[in-house]
Amino acid sequence: MNFDSYTVALLIRRPDAPSLPQGEADALQDAHMAHTADLHEKGHLLVAGPVSSDDQSGLCGFSILNVDPERARALKEDDPAVRAGIYRIEAYPWILPAGILHFTPGRLPRSMAEAFGR
Repeated sequence: MNFDSYTVALLIRRPDAPSLPQGEADALQDAHMAHTADLHEKGHLLVAGPVSSDDQSGLCGFSILNVDPERARALKEDDPAVRAGIYRIEAYPWILPAGILHFTPGRLPRSMAEAFGR
């Protein structure tokens, strides 16, 4: 059997994340979204989005990349929100039977205004 390899990356809010004024937090969120969209446009990132979590894990986002875990971690750690200490990254290899999962072309929003049509 043949297998496809991906990396699952988790975006986790740090318990010691700095508290930012609303304007700075909004700008940082837009920078985070633009970074994610850039990774997608460059072909490294296949899909990404927020995760709603009711537990205390701090899990905020989930993404699938088509690079190895070390490269995925490096790409995701270049995120402005990660660099600012808001989030940390965990990356895991994910192996699936070849061809079982398909991704269709799409576009990720580059800002909250774009995501919500404002």
